[in-house]
Amino acid sequence: MAIFQVEGGHRLHGEITPQGAKNEALQILCATLLTPEKVIVRNVPQILDVLQLIELLKAMGVEVEKLSDDCYSFRAAEINLDYLQSEDYRRRGAKLRGSVMMLGPLLARFGVAYIPKPGGDKIGRRRLDTHFLGFQKLGAELDFSAGKVSAKELKGTYMLLDEASVTGTANIVMAAVLAKGTTTIYNAACEPYLQQLCKMLNRMGAKISGIASNLLTIEGVESLGGTEHTMLPDMIEVGSFIGMAAMNRSELLIRNVSFENLGIIPTQFARMGIQFEQRGDDLYIPQQDHYRIETFMDGSIMTIADAPWPGLTPDLLSIFLVVATQAKGAVLIHQKMFESRLFFVDKLIDMGAQIILCDPHRATVIGHNHEVRLRATRMSSPDIRAGVALLIAAMSAEGVSTIQNVDQIDRGYRDIDRRLNALGARITRLDE
Repeated sequence: MAIFQVEGGHRLHGEITPQGAKNEALQILCATLLTPEKVIVRNVPQILDVLQLIELLKAMGVEVEKLSDDCYSFRAAEINLDYLQSEDYRRRGAKLRGSVMMLGPLLARFGVAYIPKPGGDKIGRRRLDTHFLGFQKLGAELDFSAGKVSAKELKGTYMLLDEASVTGTANIVMAAVLAKGTTTIYNAACEPYLQQLCKMLNRMGAKISGIASNLLTIEGVESLGGTEHTMLPDMIEVGSFIGMAAMNRSELLIRNVSFENLGIIPTQFARMGIQFEQRGDDLYIPQQDHYRIETFMDGSIMTIADAPWPGLTPDLLSIFLVVATQAKGAVLIHQKMFESRLFFVDKLIDMGAQIILCDPHRATVIGHNHEVRLRATRMSSPDIRAGVALLIAAMSAEGVSTIQNVDQIDRGYRDIDRRLNALGARITRLDE
């Protein structure tokens, strides 16, 4: 198990390019199962979760060829359906939550799929009801005890999703593209990554309308063909780098951010008092010795909460929280979607941050205004996003911090220590 030793207090300087989007990659790679033809995917992030999914696809019989560092071709001409009932499939699938999005494509194309217990972050309950209720609406039968979902024929229908689940919407869309008739999905997720999936499926021959809205209409087709696809940059990495620059009072240029797909993220950082400048499709963060959190117009404390797109992605709340520890002012962080994602704040409190954990969903942060530095400590990364938030805290702290369980960080950020050290950070990776 690897650890990071982080010497705090070093400002960053230079430029960095975000990797391809992790959350988009998991959807897109699963969608390659929908066609026997070749699909070429570019800007594939070389991170643990994505690489594990690629290995799982290979084990199922998908022909995978690495064309360059971040470009792959996939050809799912022959899939070993017997493998889906094997212990190896269950073991591999249980390592990553993205494995659940193979169900829709397998069900649509082969009429049967088996359910590995998906892994991923330990951030509270992450139910899959939306996925299976959608499949049942399309005519599938669920045998949960056997871990099996099957259908002789999927038929288009109208459905109102009980929640705007991103992975649930993606799974249902991938099942519906090969169903007979028309499927209408209301309260659909409409994140940029879901939009990317729908656009790719349309290039493959699907007929999806309403993209970028919460009302999708899908006219089923008999088959899909090959295509080429380039993934968006990871908006979570972009937000993480903005937070690092602010906490470390650093000047940073973030290249190729796809600004139009960042949504409300830049605005929320501006409400934290963080300055930035859009330069074409790059984002320039100037050095700031102080940043002041805004209040609402009536003078009440600022609240930053997650919400379905175009609201703020929950994956960035941990970044906003740690950045607030050195701001001037106070903020209430409200994590609505997952009940365990704020439990890492005890590590920040140990470092000297002024945080009141109100309940599993809310934390109030009173910033130090860079007048008191956080203290170095020893801590463990509980999940991808909290892990990076702790890394940001350690980079700004006084002394040398140790972060355990950095495999969690590696699941979402490629070579983060090497990339940040190139900017002036001092992070040493060691085997514990």
